[in-house]
Amino acid sequence: QVQLVESGGGLVQPGRSLRLSCAASGGIGSIKPMAWYRQGPGKQREWVASITTSGIKNYADSVKGRFTISRDSAKNTVYLQMNSLKPEDTAVYYCNALFSPYSWGQGTQVTVSS
Repeated sequence: QVQLVESGGGLVQPGRSLRLSCAASGGIGSIKPMAWYRQGPGKQREWVASITTSGIKNYADSVKGRFTISRDSAKNTVYLQMNSLKPEDTAVYYCNALFSPYSWGQGTQVTVSS
């Protein structure tokens, strides 16, 4: 049973940075494209960024140029570096496989506010 554990969220001021981590048990880190998603207050969960097993990255237009997704297959961990954070980035952030998702983790709360 694959388990996903997100961490690294917090309360930050606009313009600041955060780095989220997603640790995956079960050794899935190198065999599936992975993605970050987020769910803001009163909104549907949305895709934010994804990375394939060969390292090809894609981003939602709303975060392009500010967020960077990466993965460390040896550590079964996926990261999301978030720079120039905006209040509209406030959400619970989740990671999961891009296709055929596993059970969702608890997510990590990111709050951007002055």
